Amino acid sequence: MDEDGPVSESDALRSLAAGGGESEAERAEALRAGAIADLIAERLNAEASGTRIGTLALFNDSVSFGGGFNTNGGPGPSARLGATDSVLLTEDEITEYTDLYVQPERYDEALDALCERHLLVLTGAPGSGRTAAAVNLLAEALTLNSASDGGCHRLLDAASIASATWEPPAERGGSLAVLDGHLAGLSSRGLARAAAKLRAAGAHLVLVGGQELEVVVSGLGDDVAWHRLSPVDPLAVLEHAVLGHSGDADRRAELVALLDSSGAAAALRERPLAAHAVRLASVIRAGGDLEAAVTELRDPSDQVYTWFRMHHEPETVAFALAVAVLENSGYLTVADAAIRLRLILSPEEAAPPDVRFRDRLLQEQPWIELLFPGPGEQPGPPRVRFRSALLSQVVLTYAWTTLDGRREAVLQWLRQLLGHSDLEVRAQAAVASGVLARADFHFAVHRFMKSWAGSTSWPVRQAAATAIGVAGSAPTAAEPVWELLHTWARGGHSAYERRLASTAATAVGGLFGRSSPDRALDVLRSALDRGDDWGTLTPVAWGGVHLIHQGLTTEVLSAYLEWSRPRDTSPLVLKTLSAFVFAVSTPYTSSVAGGTVPERAVDGVPLLLSAMPHHRSDLAALWGRALARKPVQEPAFEALRGWVDISTDVYPEARSSLRTLMHDIARLPGKHRERLHWWLTKWATDRERPSAHAGDLARALEV
Repeated sequence: MDEDGPVSESDALRSLAAGGGESEAERAEALRAGAIADLIAERLNAEASGTRIGTLALFNDSVSFGGGFNTNGGPGPSARLGATDSVLLTEDEITEYTDLYVQPERYDEALDALCERHLLVLTGAPGSGRTAAAVNLLAEALTLNSASDGGCHRLLDAASIASATWEPPAERGGSLAVLDGHLAGLSSRGLARAAAKLRAAGAHLVLVGGQELEVVVSGLGDDVAWHRLSPVDPLAVLEHAVLGHSGDADRRAELVALLDSSGAAAALRERPLAAHAVRLASVIRAGGDLEAAVTELRDPSDQVYTWFRMHHEPETVAFALAVAVLENSGYLTVADAAIRLRLILSPEEAAPPDVRFRDRLLQEQPWIELLFPGPGEQPGPPRVRFRSALLSQVVLTYAWTTLDGRREAVLQWLRQLLGHSDLEVRAQAAVASGVLARADFHFAVHRFMKSWAGSTSWPVRQAAATAIGVAGSAPTAAEPVWELLHTWARGGHSAYERRLASTAATAVGGLFGRSSPDRALDVLRSALDRGDDWGTLTPVAWGGVHLIHQGLTTEVLSAYLEWSRPRDTSPLVLKTLSAFVFAVSTPYTSSVAGGTVPERAVDGVPLLLSAMPHHRSDLAALWGRALARKPVQEPAFEALRGWVDISTDVYPEARSSLRTLMHDIARLPGKHRERLHWWLTKWATDRERPSAHAGDLARALEV
């Protein structure tokens, strides 16, 4: 049906009888993907309710960075920075780090390594409490060494320790150096030389850093100890910081209740860094506005803005975007998608890149977690998700609107995912495309949506319909989306314009149309009322079925009655009755329908049959019109035979409902009684497929 000019009535009816121009398997998969996408979009809309997600204004406000990914969980450097190569920490500074400190797992191993080797490389994510751990380790190491009297120093130029001229700041003292992103000149040989100087001076040094430092020290021998900092429970950190050494059960119960009621407990589950726990604890101790602090901590725009300022590497950005699109998918699915995007973002390489996302999560992606099956759950691979439900939308929006040089790569990657063999991946990619479109709908329409909507591929058109619905669910984009769909529905008769009208009909049959059924039905009518062009009949018929399956039976039947009111053989009347016959022929399938199950829905039974008692008069009128008009008459009687043959094992109420329906149709003006009786008798006496129920109904009409 891709030829230019109107599609004929006979071709359209044959296509509708076959379920559409696509293969049954292709359409079934596309419909399933659309249902999954609607569920995902519905969840995203609920999670984003009351937020500014999806708008450019999200990143136009002032953004603070104090609680982002770049805090080390303790007091900042002294004001004396720059005066010398190092500064001596005061007793008050050391006490602030060490008082009420919560030790992470394997802390004693790190302490033993520092005491034995004198140089300890301590790695962990910024904000994980790395600096606090380093100060505590140094304080204990100096205490254990009774001859230590050199104090504890903070080195101002961490990379200088690997130079040949570097010397410890003081004999029998301790030193702390934080090294993030400044690794030029740092080598295993230089670190080994520094360790030897520390041992000779009876001094100790803890070198703190992240993923880059791990790469440097991973090949070191026994001269330098390396310890990866284990995560610490942020709630335990907060509790110690607020309650001190008090074991008062009542105070602890009050604190737990406060953390739950304010959302602080949930915020620390989303951002489980020690630095955030310390910050909230300081607010509680000062009697500040805890709810405001929690709101600031959970603000997704702050997290996203800060993270993207720190991370520019293709593999890091690719994994974050892959999780944003495929959240809650298995790790391997997400990792493979991230590699695809990474290859688009960076030049091709001779061999596949050796990228190990899982090893880098804690350091580079603290907002992402691997969720393993719990006790009693079905064993399976870990699933990947953001710790905050709001982050995926903000990550996508930020990347689309800010990473200008990578917009083409992101779009190319999403288009690839729309052809993925996993239909859930296709559904998630379609939803993600809709999230991108919310940022600037006009741009999205002309950049990718219109080309997708006019594609010759049915799955791509389904994806475009999903993306349009997701974009339209944002209040700022709703009106432009409706205007666009009406324009497409009323468009011309070329093959391309017909596909645009078909996509519009598909879009309003989903989540977007359910929210405004009157406007959705107006689009369906426009797409249907195209004179002698029957090419949009199938998508309009499917759109009506989807709205019915979403609980809008009354609205759809009322529209069909209105559109077929002339009772003549005009194209609109015949198309409308054909759409009705398609609806009564299509069984309800919960796995495809998605969303809330309509009242009285029965899997495998057309919803208009199981819901008939609630729509008795409308159904009788539409059945009467369909059974009386050619060329709809023949498929209408085939559909009625399907109702008559419904197994009572599947739907026991079918017998009484059909008896009522036959009498209602027979009472309509005209020759309905005679026509029904003739067909029922024919079915009852069919030699190849006799129907006992048809005979019972025929006899009932004789009374």
